[in-house]
Amino acid sequence: MCRLYGFYATEPTKVECTLVHAQNALMAQSKSDLEGVSHAHGWGVVTYENAAPHAERQAWAAYHGEHFKRAASRIYADLVIAHVRRATVGAPDIHNTHPFVHGHWSFAHNGTAPHFARLKQRFLNHTAPPLRQEIKGETDSEHLFYYLLSLMHASPRKPLATVVKEGVATVASWIDDVDEKAKPGLNVMMTDGRRIVGVRWGRSLYHVQRDGVYDCEICGFPHIHHDPNRDYRAVVVASEPLTHEAWTEIPDRSLWIVEEGNGALSITPI
Repeated sequence: MCRLYGFYATEPTKVECTLVHAQNALMAQSKSDLEGVSHAHGWGVVTYENAAPHAERQAWAAYHGEHFKRAASRIYADLVIAHVRRATVGAPDIHNTHPFVHGHWSFAHNGTAPHFARLKQRFLNHTAPPLRQEIKGETDSEHLFYYLLSLMHASPRKPLATVVKEGVATVASWIDDVDEKAKPGLNVMMTDGRRIVGVRWGRSLYHVQRDGVYDCEICGFPHIHHDPNRDYRAVVVASEPLTHEAWTEIPDRSLWIVEEGNGALSITPI
């Protein structure tokens, strides 16, 4: 298990409050989530500048020391992916810490591919050799990321949402081949810095839509330098509700996408 956070807005926005200060901020979840489970085996945050990802990762708990707080306080961005890790496959190690980055792509995963030791070679067999060589860690998550990248490279004209949807469904079928009673956790987020595509499969996931400039319930101030000639919209997707806002659960076995420009989230079943 891990905890996910994805943010997209039509204008650069500070996200420190939901990452650090909210009653169920991601940092709080690293110590204890709503089920009392800790996610203390690493943390990572990815933002984008000039279409290039900037990742900051550590292989210790987000609540330990000031590192996560400082990283969150510096973020002023229109797209953010963050992750706190509870290790299930692979030891606490920087190479096993999410989000994973390759080129302009970033990826984070919450869950486990059951029987990964038996499935690892199948992942590798379906991963393009140049990408296979980029795998640095031991996790099912990183192997899933490079498998999805391989599918994209093999079908460059296929929509990203279709690639992610078909790829995750294929991995679920591999798991079923090994153990039809297994319960895979395949919640993923993937972005190229322009849009976010994700899947809810077997783990909790919620979203909240923010339309128009508003004062933060935590600090009492808006988090943007708003251009009055633009309509502000933001969406947050997270493993658990972070604030007192009206969060909506994303249905299980669904694909969701936040497209570039409009900040609106769409959901389709898998």
